[in-house]
Amino acid sequence: MANHQSALKRIRSSETRRLRNRYQLKTTRTFIKRLENTTDKAEAEKLYKEVAGMIDKLAKKNIIHKNKAAHRKSHLAKYVNQLS
Repeated sequence: MANHQSALKRIRSSETRRLRNRYQLKTTRTFIKRLENTTDKAEAEKLYKEVAGMIDKLAKKNIIHKNKAAHRKSHLAKYVNQLS
């Protein structure tokens, strides 16, 4: 166990950040699955805007890599565009 006050605080704050990052990532994954299971184009376009924003936010906070974010958004945009 840590002996210094700053180390104890670091443990607490990093655990808080870890849980927040995990929650945001899981929420985004759920929305991605919801988008991929949508067959209505209008609903998919609306959902895509929301999901793209969530993915950008994850990349900005370094929860996922920026290239992974770009890849995911590209994949989802391609899916939304092929819907009729």
